Amino acid sequence: MASVDSARSARGVSGCVTRLVSKSWRLHMGDSRVRHMMGEAEATLRKYLTLAEVSSAIASHRDLSELFDALSECLHRLLTFNYLSVVLHDERTQLMRLHVLHSTSGSPDLVRREFPVGESFAGMVWETQLVVNVRDIGAERRFPEVVKFLQDHHVRSFCSLPLTTAHRRIGSLALGRPDVGGYDETDLDFGRLVAAQVAVAMDNALHYEESVKLQRELKRERDRLQLVLDVNNSVVSNLNLRDMFSALSSSLRRVLVYASGILLLPDGQVPDMLRIHALDFPQGRGFLQQDALVPMTSNPGRAFLSGRPLLAGSGPGAVPFRNPTSIRIVGEGIRSSLITPLQVDGKSVGVLALASREEAAFTQADLEFVSQIAPQIAIGVHNALEHRDLSESRERIVEQKSYLEDEIRTEQDFEDIVGSSPGLRAVLQQVDTVAPTDSTVLIQGETGTGKELIARAIHDRSGRRERTFVKINCAAIPLGLLESELFGHEKGAFTGAIARKIGRFELAHHGTLFLDEIGDIPLELQPKLLRVLQEQEFERLGSPHTQRVDVRVIAATNQDLGQMVGEGKFRSDLFYRLNIFPIALPSLRDRAEDIPLLARYFTSKYSRRMNKHIERIAPDTLEALTRYPWPGNVRELQNYIERAVILAIDAQLRTPPPEAKSNGSQPGSTDDLRTTTLREAERRHIVQALRQSNWVVGGPTGAAARLGMKRTSLLYRMEKLGISRQSQG
Repeated sequence: MASVDSARSARGVSGCVTRLVSKSWRLHMGDSRVRHMMGEAEATLRKYLTLAEVSSAIASHRDLSELFDALSECLHRLLTFNYLSVVLHDERTQLMRLHVLHSTSGSPDLVRREFPVGESFAGMVWETQLVVNVRDIGAERRFPEVVKFLQDHHVRSFCSLPLTTAHRRIGSLALGRPDVGGYDETDLDFGRLVAAQVAVAMDNALHYEESVKLQRELKRERDRLQLVLDVNNSVVSNLNLRDMFSALSSSLRRVLVYASGILLLPDGQVPDMLRIHALDFPQGRGFLQQDALVPMTSNPGRAFLSGRPLLAGSGPGAVPFRNPTSIRIVGEGIRSSLITPLQVDGKSVGVLALASREEAAFTQADLEFVSQIAPQIAIGVHNALEHRDLSESRERIVEQKSYLEDEIRTEQDFEDIVGSSPGLRAVLQQVDTVAPTDSTVLIQGETGTGKELIARAIHDRSGRRERTFVKINCAAIPLGLLESELFGHEKGAFTGAIARKIGRFELAHHGTLFLDEIGDIPLELQPKLLRVLQEQEFERLGSPHTQRVDVRVIAATNQDLGQMVGEGKFRSDLFYRLNIFPIALPSLRDRAEDIPLLARYFTSKYSRRMNKHIERIAPDTLEALTRYPWPGNVRELQNYIERAVILAIDAQLRTPPPEAKSNGSQPGSTDDLRTTTLREAERRHIVQALRQSNWVVGGPTGAAARLGMKRTSLLYRMEKLGISRQSQG
């Protein structure tokens, strides 16, 4: 209504002015010069009034089609034309695209709506910012496609004016007329004024469209990001597969419109078939049912096998339904579907299918988006399947546990206890004898003989094997803390006791407590330990309440407790209470026949851990290992083999063991040459690797790579060991 009122107002003003001017003219009818001047004044006034109407129309119309209808009505009073168009420049495609067309020719659909910049009058105007005025289009040889397009709209002559604002060049405004002759300069000047106003209107309209489009895209992106979050929440909060799919489908429906969501998984009993494991079909007609089988030759099967998503049914880029006459497709009225495989580590675990009763309901953009969230869905499906399998097999695992334990614990299988010497066999026989009882055991032996392994073997063969095996090294804990570690304390019992603590005896309730280095326990603490051994009760530090426990105690020491009793360093009553069933472990030198077995065992263990392929030990090395007295016992042998495996460069372990002094050092002596010998062995290994690599340190075939070391580490070791090419000749 505002545009109509403005137009009427402009026309009313124009009529009044015309009448006044005509009356003035009649007073001077004889003066032709005056009549000419008055005519020019009237024409100028009409132009400015028309520009006012154009401004009013631009301010009153946001729709471009309605705007140009109004412009056409205004301009027809001053300009002759049967064709009015706006051609805009597309920055993305670099094309001149016909945006608005007002033609009186009644021509049907446009033959072509866009032209390259260099192949149209509009593009030339956009590039040069100059007016093009064609007086006879029939004589024009440039741009034949554009000429034909204009002739189809009965245009014989036309002009094209640049549409430009202070911010950018927009395109061109074209006016065409059905006769030859074109437009004169007066018309073109007026057209430039109109084009300037139209440019502002077009710029505002384009900004508005871009703003609306941006808001729409932002909303779409926000919704999709929210969906990604919802998918994550569904995946992490549901271990039941069908509950997870129900939550997932509910989230998907906020972004995509579809009739049914289907989760298909491979059937474990019927080969080459998928089974509908979960179905979300609120308006289903009953032709599609949960647990129904779908062949691998179907579209979902095709996606499962190929690992590629697809659109099926109708729509751009969609493949036909494999079986379009299927009762499920026809009965449910399915017209289009989106199918994506669910893959974990490149392996398909299932298929997600969305189906619609609408034609072309899904686009390639929808397919790409669902494919982006498919990995998260696949992880959720995989975890749910794993949880289901674990739940189903739990009872079976419990039933098999006892059988497997019996199979593992054969007569000679004492975990890491390796050997077949008579001394070790006697110890293992004692273990089998005492293990079923709850008697206290005292294990004695030199450092490194494996006292903890024997204690664990006793626990594992006792009736307490299902309970906890707790250990404590009495020599490694300061005196002030040892009582708290053994018996626990209450909050505030001493400085720093900020909370109640449970001691090792309580932790070992109904289990086994291993007291290593029992000879180092302080004399003042021994009575309390004796009481808990005899009465199975104690008090926490700072507590008046007595705690009762059921604990089996296994003690170990490398000291002679009998001698300590005689020296007054150990209570005799505690010693007798611990010494109910003593087990004396032989030293490694007393079972030298076990050294080859232990060496091979440790070599295999550490080569697997370090990913090395050491198949055997050199015979001379094995013989030298057997001759050495090993004052550190099995622990020393274990540590040395670990070091030798680190230095090994091929499939055979050749590193010689340390040797004792030739002056007759006794086993257990501390003045042997282990360090010097190890240093020399390392030096020989490095020199050998350098020679094999022709003294090349770095690179894939250099000595550092052969030794499994970094180049800088090898250079440091060479400098420390005094290794150089000159020193080796």
